Amino acid sequence: MNSAIYECRVMHHRLSPKEHQFRYEIFLLALDLDELDLLAKHLPFFSHNRRNIYEFRDRDHLTLPGHESASLKENLLAYLHENHLTFPPDGKIQLITLPRVFGYIFNPVSFYFCTTSTGLPLYAVVQVGNTFGEIKPYLIPAPTTDHSFRQITPKHFYVSPFSPLDLDFDFHLRLPNEKLEIHINDLADGRPILVTSLLGNRLPLTNARLAWFTLKYPFITLKVITLIHWHAFRLWTKRLPWYPKADRPDLQRQVLHPHASLREKSS
Repeated sequence: MNSAIYECRVMHHRLSPKEHQFRYEIFLLALDLDELDLLAKHLPFFSHNRRNIYEFRDRDHLTLPGHESASLKENLLAYLHENHLTFPPDGKIQLITLPRVFGYIFNPVSFYFCTTSTGLPLYAVVQVGNTFGEIKPYLIPAPTTDHSFRQITPKHFYVSPFSPLDLDFDFHLRLPNEKLEIHINDLADGRPILVTSLLGNRLPLTNARLAWFTLKYPFITLKVITLIHWHAFRLWTKRLPWYPKADRPDLQRQVLHPHASLREKSS
């Protein structure tokens, strides 16, 4: 199987307006979207669109309006088509993400890597989520000469109340292999104000590994959301500027599953 696990180290370093840094360990699933049902058949702790300790549910991820009944792969292909990109029939899509764990899901960011059947990189899609349940995909339409993906693009998405909305994302993703290396920076006028890295090692996706990680990283999705709120509290104590979500709906664009604050502004 092409699917695997990455055991990762996450680093966040806020440089401005005040410095704040933290690190934590996590694991992510690297899922071949053609193997979801096969994985569910062979891994007792993992299910596709059914309840389990680890659940992968298509609706937790990229879902375009009018495609709610389609699979995640069908939604991703529709998204590529909307952006005038073609995908070979025998191509591969690997999603690096967190599943639901004991029924709870929160994914700050997930990564789709689209390749040919022989592994040559075609496109990448970064799926960013926030604590309001919104999702925004960012397309990186072509790899660089070293088979990585690099793009600077307007953020236009509300992620943190301590970051203004008129920032850019600087994405730098290497095609995953035995190592996972991803860098995402927030830029203000071309200058990084928040630096984030995700570095990991590939491991086999087996029953034994999932059982061990259930003990080593208990309630991992709950850990992630708890850390987000804990560090938000620490930033609040440092008196960083606060940017309410409802203040700038004009800088929140192409958002999927929009929060009520955006729906009210558009009505």
